[in-house]
Amino acid sequence: MKFSPALIALVLAASAGTAAAQATSAGDPEAGKALAEQMCVACHGPDKTLNNETPILAGQTWRYLYLQMKDYKEGRRTNEFMSPLMKDMSRKDMYNLAAYYAGQTYKGQNEKGSSELIDKGRKVAEAALCTMCHLGGFKGQNEVPKVAGQHYSYIVKQLTAFKNKERTNDAGTMTAYMSGVSKEDMEAVASYVATLCAA
Repeated sequence: MKFSPALIALVLAASAGTAAAQATSAGDPEAGKALAEQMCVACHGPDKTLNNETPILAGQTWRYLYLQMKDYKEGRRTNEFMSPLMKDMSRKDMYNLAAYYAGQTYKGQNEKGSSELIDKGRKVAEAALCTMCHLGGFKGQNEVPKVAGQHYSYIVKQLTAFKNKERTNDAGTMTAYMSGVSKEDMEAVASYVATLCAA
């Protein structure tokens, strides 16, 4: 039996919503806020980053946030700042931080590029069926991140890292797909996605 992409996306969205709700209850947002004020806001800001190579965390999916912190802690993902910070982080603290940021109102930066590049990026994304995992509007689900309105430079940086196999903590999906994507197409997709806004 063959299912339509729309039906598959609908089922994934429903199950992701349930999983996210259950996961969020595991963390204490107030405790996460106190920890974020000590460790995170210098780079990520209180609700939105100003550095275009540092990701916006507010409103990100709980499970994605938790898994990225866990991967930094366990060495599956590396970063000169995040890896040392996560080294001694407890699971409870990671739960709390994830609950805090996931509960914030998302504020995408809505960066603009040329209309031609944005249109090309939309076509590339549609052809690649990106929304099968990232959902419509690139709003994310479960362990798949929300990338709508994310910083253009950060998106390009991460796509490049997947392409070059410098980042592989995605169960192989992005790594496999990005191997055949050109630099120009990556920049076009990033330009398109950066203009989107997701609640």
